Amino acid sequence: MTTPLTWLYVPGDRPETVRKALACGADVVIVDLEDAVAPERKAYALAATAELLTTRHEVPVHVRVHAEPDIEALCALPGLAALRLPKTATPSQVHRAAALAPGIALHPLLESALAVEHAYAIATAHPSVAGIALGEADLRADLGVRDEAGLLWPRSRVVVAARAARLPPPAQSVHPDIRDLEGLAASCARGRALGFMGRAAIHPCQLPVIERAYLPTPEEVASAREIVHAATAREGAQALPDGRFVDPALVACAHRTLTLADRL
Repeated sequence: MTTPLTWLYVPGDRPETVRKALACGADVVIVDLEDAVAPERKAYALAATAELLTTRHEVPVHVRVHAEPDIEALCALPGLAALRLPKTATPSQVHRAAALAPGIALHPLLESALAVEHAYAIATAHPSVAGIALGEADLRADLGVRDEAGLLWPRSRVVVAARAARLPPPAQSVHPDIRDLEGLAASCARGRALGFMGRAAIHPCQLPVIERAYLPTPEEVASAREIVHAATAREGAQALPDGRFVDPALVACAHRTLTLADRL
C-alpha cells in the first residue's frame, strides 16, 4: 500500500455510514467506538463493528477502541487491520493491549501531557506499535491551551519521537470544523512543514483537501527527479544549479517525494 494520507473516522454505531465510508476514497477508515459513540450505544456499536469485520475489506479498517472488552471481541476478526488506543499515557498500556491482541498493529493516541512526555517510550514499547499520533482535543483541555502556539511543541515532540522510533511520520489530528476547508488546507500546510504526513478526517469532504495539501507540487516532483538523476549519474556530493549539494540526506528526501508522487 502507498503511504496513507487520509484517515477517516466514522462512528461505530452507524454501520451504514461505515460501509459508505469504505467507498469514499479514504486510505484508511477508522471505526470509532470511543468519543463518537454515546455510552448507551457502545454495546450496539461493538456488535455492529464485529459484524463488519467478519470479512476483509479493500480499504484497511482500524478501530479506535473504548475499553479492553472491545479489543478482546475484535482482535481475532479477519477484517481488522489495526487498533487505535485512545488516551495512551504509559508503555504499560501498550503492553496490555499487545497481550490481548497478539500480532495486531497498534496505534497509540497521545492525548495528555503525560503521554507527550512518554512519547518515545510509548513508540518503542512493543514491536506491534505501527504508529503514534496526537489526540489534540483532549490534549488542549489537559494543557489548557487556546491557540495553535500552545500545541507547537507537542506536535514537534510526537514527530521527533516517531522518527526516533523508526515509525512512519504521524498523521495530523482532525480539523473539527468540516465547513472550514480553507482553514483545513492552511493547517495541513503547517503540519506538513512540521514533519507530519497526512491527516485524520471526520467528513469525506475533508479528504481531497488533505490529499492535495500533502501531495508534492509539480515543482517539487521535478526537483526530486533532478536530485535523484544527479545522485545516480555520479558518486559523491554534486552541486545543483541552484547551489544545493546532492548529499544522501537530500536524496532520501527526494525519494520520499517521488514515492508520494506515484499517487498522482
